[in-house]
Order: sequence, then structure tokens, then C-alpha cells
Amino acid sequence: MMVRVLYFAWLRARIGTGEEEVAPPPEVADVATLADWLAARSPGHAAAFADRTLLRAAVNQDFAAFDHPVRAGDEVAFFPPVTGG
Repeated sequence: MMVRVLYFAWLRARIGTGEEEVAPPPEVADVATLADWLAARSPGHAAAFADRTLLRAAVNQDFAAFDHPVRAGDEVAFFPPVTGG
């Protein structure tokens, strides 16, 4: 399964890239398990995913909870909470 992962704001800075194509193992079934798997990829990933209360996600450009399924070909974006004003 290939998934395109996008990182925004300080996540991008910590990880060192704005996007990557990844092939997570079969046990990655939702956004939460994808985040767990990504956190183990490097120290930068670990720092970016250390506090999930500071993260929001979108799957295929729609806001998604961390229990949202992830399937082959999905685009998953991670970003800090957004404020307007």
C-alpha cells in the first residue's frame, strides 16, 4: 500500500520535508496507526508526532479523526490546529 503524506508548518520543519510517499505495513489501518508508524521512522518524525494533541489530520483533503481509515492511494496530511482571524 502506498500513501502520500503531507506535513505542514512546524511538522515540516521537524521532519525535514513537506511530503513523502510511504509504504506502511499491513497493520496500519487508520490515521492513528499511521502516525505511530511514521513516528518510528526518524528522530524528526518522533519529535513531530510526540504530542498528538497538537496535531490535526486530513485524508484526501477532508478533515479526519485519528480513527479514520487509511487505504492505498490516500493522501494524508498532518498539521497543527488552524486558527483564523
